Amino acid sequence: MAMVQKKNVEDLNVSGKRVIVRVDFNVPLDKKTGEITDDKRIKGALPTIKYLVDNGAKVILVSHLGRPKNGPEPAFSMKPAADRLAELIGKPVTLAHRAHASTAGLANFLPSASGYLIEKEIKFIGGALANPERPFVAILGGSKVSDKIGVIENLIDKADTIIIGGGMAYTFAAAQGGSIGNSLCEPDKFDLAKELIAKAEAKGVKLLTPVDTVAADAFDANANSQVVDTMAIPDGWMGLDIGPKTIE
Repeated sequence: MAMVQKKNVEDLNVSGKRVIVRVDFNVPLDKKTGEITDDKRIKGALPTIKYLVDNGAKVILVSHLGRPKNGPEPAFSMKPAADRLAELIGKPVTLAHRAHASTAGLANFLPSASGYLIEKEIKFIGGALANPERPFVAILGGSKVSDKIGVIENLIDKADTIIIGGGMAYTFAAAQGGSIGNSLCEPDKFDLAKELIAKAEAKGVKLLTPVDTVAADAFDANANSQVVDTMAIPDGWMGLDIGPKTIE
């Protein structure tokens, strides 16, 4: 299967133009101080941002932080990310919240291309899928099964083993009758999870979920924790990470 060559930023004439860049600055923050605890995602976007600035573009970065439910909330402000970016690039970064259309629609009306980070991921993942070395094992994380439906279905046709981790593992556990306490879960995706398990079995693909879990009584660095069976997480506790048996 040949890889389709995608445009990248160097294929666009950006001099003197406003360039909207979708970045992932959904960085972890210290709940008490509001300071960024890991800026890897910001640093990952720097090569694209620097290229655009150095080539005369006016760069508008679009991102989100957290999942506010009732409109803008101070706790989810992008200000910490904007301040850290300004430090890293040595230039002022202006912040203003916008309630405009999703960036998903912009590419339908404006010229678009991949940044360096996406280009790197496309080359790596595309190559792995086109000519995978065997055994081909895929490890998936993330909080929602709904975000990974297409990826999982695609991998069932290509991988030998699919390992499910992250928050979405608890949807798979609950769908199979497990007790998951206060763990992340999408009850409306139970049927889908069971369908994906059945598809993998029919194709002879191992679809593995965590057998044990590090559970905590709160989503906090100072919370009490214990290792429990993923299918038997106590009420009031939530699964946060894979346990030692799963790691083995």
